[in-house]
Amino acid sequence: MDFIDKLRQHAKKIEIMRDNLLTEEATKTALVMPFFSLLDYDVFNPMEFVPEYVADVGTKKGEKVDYAIMNDGKPVILIECKSVKDTLTNHDAQLFRYFIATESKFAILTNGIIYKFFTDLEESNKMDEQPFLEINLLDLNELHISELKKFTKDNFDIDTIFNAASELKYTNLITKQLTDQLNNPSSEFVKFIISDFFTGSKTTSVIDKFKPIVKKSMYQFVNDFMNDKIKSILNNSKNDENEDVNIDELENEDILVDNKVVTTEEELEGFNIVRSILSELVSVEDIGYKDVERYFGILYQSNIRKWVCRLYFNSSKKSIAISDEDKREVRYYIDNISDIYKYKNELLKSLDKYLDKTHV
Repeated sequence: MDFIDKLRQHAKKIEIMRDNLLTEEATKTALVMPFFSLLDYDVFNPMEFVPEYVADVGTKKGEKVDYAIMNDGKPVILIECKSVKDTLTNHDAQLFRYFIATESKFAILTNGIIYKFFTDLEESNKMDEQPFLEINLLDLNELHISELKKFTKDNFDIDTIFNAASELKYTNLITKQLTDQLNNPSSEFVKFIISDFFTGSKTTSVIDKFKPIVKKSMYQFVNDFMNDKIKSILNNSKNDENEDVNIDELENEDILVDNKVVTTEEELEGFNIVRSILSELVSVEDIGYKDVERYFGILYQSNIRKWVCRLYFNSSKKSIAISDEDKREVRYYIDNISDIYKYKNELLKSLDKYLDKTHV
């Protein structure tokens, strides 16, 4: 079994067990230790994986971090664990103290699902306030998998990871900043955008006038970029399958991104549940989505012709429509997002019809 398959298998166990893990100790035993075992560490070897590692802080003796991964008798990774139900928002200070007190170069804060990776990019021997990497095992992408591989026992190299940490950290921060500006442009950002073409005084009223225009323009830019990508993919598909693809027809079917579309947390949560279910048959990377105004569509191989289901979460009564053998919608109403699991067999059957055909 290769690394990514091990991660998928572990993620499935998390989904099954998470609601029954009521304590921090249960989280450690059921989720955290198996995860580091997956990274090929011998979690039962106290010379390699030390539980309750003593990290005395100043005059305060007996301070202990949950685990320390050792190399040549020295700690290289500190691991602080919390309950699976913990949101990991109030414990960085505790790990900060442990980091200063040891020779470790990396620290991990986890609740068994989310793993936050820290180092000392800003000031030597002082743990950064922001993690350089944050991974949700229930929402993995190729970048996460690539970075996790660096932390496996055989691949672990302090210099390699540290050198990559800076770019990772600031790439994530810049991406977040751009996302924030896309959703809610700040006054400073609006001033910057209009500075080259608006020569008048940039008063508060002028900035307020331009904010919705800038926001709409940014969405239009993203939409145009995505539409170009979609057309390129469709043209490639046309060449590969020797089919006639009518872009105008696809637009009429809500395939192109709309300015009014906002992908919600609920839709992404639903997507992750469906992707977890479908990973029994295909790689998670083969499951994508396309969000349009009327629904949130989940696709196989990013192919609009291979839609598996559609989430209708924009009304008071949520529903999931699953593609039948003739690609017609079969609608199921749900009370909450976790009800999607009830339709596991229907979802797998919907995906399976694409796996059995060469051309769709």
